Amino acid sequence: MCRLFAMSAGRRRVQATFWLLDAPDSLARQSRAEPDGAGLGVFTADETPSVYRTVLAAYEDSQFAAEAREVESKTFVAHIRYASTGTVALENTHPFEQQLRLFAHNGVVGDLPKLEQALGRYRSLVRGETDSERLFALITREADRTDGDLTTAIANAVRWVSRELPIYALNLVLTTADGIWALRYPDTHDLFVLERPAGGSHGHRHFEGASAAGRIRVRSAHLSDTPAVIIASERMDEHPGWQNLASGELIHVDTDLTVHSTMAVREPPAQLLRLKDLDPRAAISQKRAHTGTT
Repeated sequence: MCRLFAMSAGRRRVQATFWLLDAPDSLARQSRAEPDGAGLGVFTADETPSVYRTVLAAYEDSQFAAEAREVESKTFVAHIRYASTGTVALENTHPFEQQLRLFAHNGVVGDLPKLEQALGRYRSLVRGETDSERLFALITREADRTDGDLTTAIANAVRWVSRELPIYALNLVLTTADGIWALRYPDTHDLFVLERPAGGSHGHRHFEGASAAGRIRVRSAHLSDTPAVIIASERMDEHPGWQNLASGELIHVDTDLTVHSTMAVREPPAQLLRLKDLDPRAAISQKRAHTGTT
């Protein structure tokens, strides 16, 4: 299962250190080959997206991804890819960028020819082979139709996909220079949110969190005195405030770190896929949530 992580510090630019491939465990090695790609997206002081991406097809790439990366931003997005659609290549590695927005996705969406037909001229935004980048282009199309209202755009895009295309999972995060949107749909995979006060639950601690297998590890000393909202496919630390989004729930984290929640999709997918319906490669990439390995 792909790993998603996003974080907002609201109006403040904070420093954070990321390890995108930290200490993979033996169970992960036994259950599947190493991850296929890793990416980290931030925004510069002038609100320009800055993206680091690497494929992990070689030992040298894995070593590079495991090195500490210190970055500064108001919003962050990180992703570890287990390929379900498309080859192991840089153009298929998340996060993707479109119109000063960054996007990462965990799941499988089928019938890509039908999705491409719906994109029309927005198909030109797609550089790679993934369902994720095509879904992002659909959201971009809807954002243009709604004058940049990303909450409505994401809801419209996901509703269309839920009616028209086969879906296994459609968890996503979308970041701008000053906001984050996250959606869980349906309940195939988890997606957690933490509204973390400055200093955490003890009131004086920096933030240091990691996925259970150590695939993504993040540390920020600034969060000892700065609140943040964190979104992740797994609980990243022992804080009791982690909450799993409901199926179909879309949240928007604004510049004041207020979390706005709406039910973007109330109906189940019209064509819900099961693991047995996926091709072997896609099934392996998604299976990790069900096996208990991380």
